[in-house]
Amino acid sequence: MQIDHNKSQAIMTGSGLKERIRAIKLEVMALAVAAQDTRTPRRAKILLLFLLAYAASPIDLIPDFIPVLGMLDEVVLLPLGIWLAVRMIPPDVMEAARARARAGKLPANWAAGIFILLLWAASIAAIAWWWMNRSPAA
Repeated sequence: MQIDHNKSQAIMTGSGLKERIRAIKLEVMALAVAAQDTRTPRRAKILLLFLLAYAASPIDLIPDFIPVLGMLDEVVLLPLGIWLAVRMIPPDVMEAARARARAGKLPANWAAGIFILLLWAASIAAIAWWWMNRSPAA
């Protein structure tokens, strides 16, 4: 087995991590483009809707203040969802979407933005309703 010392040095200095983060960002942007392609299967679009909304939303399944477990969703669940979504989308669609993402030609998706705003509004309304209807301490 041959060891690439330049690559291991890049990882140790953190530039490898920066490259991985940049690659994940590009993949998420490509998935946003692929979600609007008519050749993308409906089940992949549904998964992408939830995945992209979850990635863009500050609401977590596991709150970040819980040690170790708080970052579990960002470290495990999002990459797993990205991997699954990429496998569900035809390769030619993903390549075209990656090319558009690299070129910076991203679609403006008002529906996704409105969905996230409605999610926030529903969450705030639910908290306000709970606060107003809680029983007084006896």
